[in-house]
Amino acid sequence: MNLPQNTLIVEINYHTNSLIIFKLLKHICIFEKNKLMDVLILGVIHWDVNPSIFQIGNYELRYYTLFFMLSFVIGYKIVERIFKKEGEDIDKLGTLLTFIAIGGIMGARIGHCLFYDWDYFSSRPLEILLPIEIDNGIRFTGFRGLASHGGAIGLIISLLIWSKIHAKKHAFWIMDRLVVPMFIAGGFIRLGNLMNSEIVGSITDVAWGFEFIQSYPGEIRHAVQLYESISYFLLAGFLFYLFEKTNLKEKRGFIFGVFLTSMFIVRFILEFFKKEQNGLQESIDVGLTTGQLLSIPFVLVGLFIMFKSNAKND
Repeated sequence: MNLPQNTLIVEINYHTNSLIIFKLLKHICIFEKNKLMDVLILGVIHWDVNPSIFQIGNYELRYYTLFFMLSFVIGYKIVERIFKKEGEDIDKLGTLLTFIAIGGIMGARIGHCLFYDWDYFSSRPLEILLPIEIDNGIRFTGFRGLASHGGAIGLIISLLIWSKIHAKKHAFWIMDRLVVPMFIAGGFIRLGNLMNSEIVGSITDVAWGFEFIQSYPGEIRHAVQLYESISYFLLAGFLFYLFEKTNLKEKRGFIFGVFLTSMFIVRFILEFFKKEQNGLQESIDVGLTTGQLLSIPFVLVGLFIMFKSNAKND
């Protein structure tokens, strides 16, 4: 970074006292008035958050778990409101939530194993579906590794099945009504990743970089989890507007097509700022990451659904 002479560099992190900042800015204004020096304020954040909220005995509540549960509660209330407004049977929400949970989680798990770490899991098939590690015995580990692309596939399959059994309507009917909760869930999950100091960005020299002390000490990286979370919350607001304030929900599948297209365009772009991961990119070397390779089909499918959507919604 090339800086002019007589530049004062001030680094502010989340430990910095607000009174100190106020006094510092006051002095900066004096310096500026007297033209003694230029000022550059660097907002580098030293991220050293404990991912655990509290622990009682063997029970531990993590931010990731809290955000995950919160996304389900908010999503449920949003869909419940839509069902009531449209005169649908609220009793169906229980089975819908079950299908979403099973399809999304299992799809995300299988997707991670297939797309990102097949060399390991191809010889350990039991570890794909069971939260264990088999190495000189069996050890419970929980599911370590979930892929959003696999989760999207699992979710779509589960909604197709649910619609056939319970809704007696076209699957796009429920998919159009779930896009806002799904974006909200994605935003909260990425916040959980931030609290875990995982899925970090690439090394950077931008002023707002994060030092993830628990996982990558001494390195300033993009807080790509935060970028993605903010993007998803903004898109949730945009799709809420489309659903509530326009007649686009009458075009069966259109809003779901917007969801797929926008989500995976965001994912494709943010992959440029992510720490490189292994996976398909090792066997398909075209200069794109595994996440970008997997995002392209979703964008194309989303555009196709938007183009083919019609005014039938039953």
